[in-house]
Amino acid sequence: MSMHDLHGAGLGLRRELLPALGSGVPDAIDFLELAPENWMELGGAWRRDLRRLAAQRPLVAHGLSLSLGGPAPLDEDFLKRVKRFLDEYDIALYTEHLSWCSDAGHLYDLLPIPFTEEAVGHVAARIRRTQDILERRIAVENASYYVAAPMAEMSESRFICRVLEEAGCDLHLDVNNVYVNSVNFDFDPWRFIENLPTERVAYLHVAGHYREADDLVIDTHSAEVIDPVWELLARTYARLGTSPTLLERDFNIPPLSELLDEIAKIHELQAPHRKQHHERVA
Repeated sequence: MSMHDLHGAGLGLRRELLPALGSGVPDAIDFLELAPENWMELGGAWRRDLRRLAAQRPLVAHGLSLSLGGPAPLDEDFLKRVKRFLDEYDIALYTEHLSWCSDAGHLYDLLPIPFTEEAVGHVAARIRRTQDILERRIAVENASYYVAAPMAEMSESRFICRVLEEAGCDLHLDVNNVYVNSVNFDFDPWRFIENLPTERVAYLHVAGHYREADDLVIDTHSAEVIDPVWELLARTYARLGTSPTLLERDFNIPPLSELLDEIAKIHELQAPHRKQHHERVA
């Protein structure tokens, strides 16, 4: 599979959804995303289910534990196992978070990277090495966070741009994460997206969240997408075209029919801009 095979709207593959997908992937779902950490060591019925789904739709791999910004050495043995998994299931796109989550052990959270030139060099070198091992160009996702990274020398959007330049990788733009951070740190989410290099956007995420207070939003992926996030996604399509877009729902998973309603919303928002995307990738 090539990146050009990815289009439209996709859904995160959770094991809770396997019974509903047993009779086939609905036409509205153009691709499925999975976390390789959750699937690549499984055999038996799980492996048969994954092979069956991979025969029906392209797969995207979205990593959870590479810790691109972390201080510990890059886990190259893990990356070699990921590469075998990507090759086995013909997965062209692998994305990871622009954050860190481990040192001597895994911290089970995604932590912000200081927005400094030193951090740009550190992260970019790790991304380049990752791409060498995987033999694929990857995309890195803008992360949600709740405490400002210390010692900032530049804005988050500038930091993302610098990493993309130095690493030679693409951007996985999570529109909900932009919205979450804009509430938590009081900035204009659209201005943030305007400052990103649209030509580097390979992939999009949209999701729901939990509002703890007027000035605090938690990125839970456990609720429906709210109207301001849909509006931000629509403006994003108008600016960059219809990059493949995933609906994230990781917790409090409703029946598949309800998720398909949100998938339909993605298709509805993409429709006026599909020509623009085709011209961009041609």
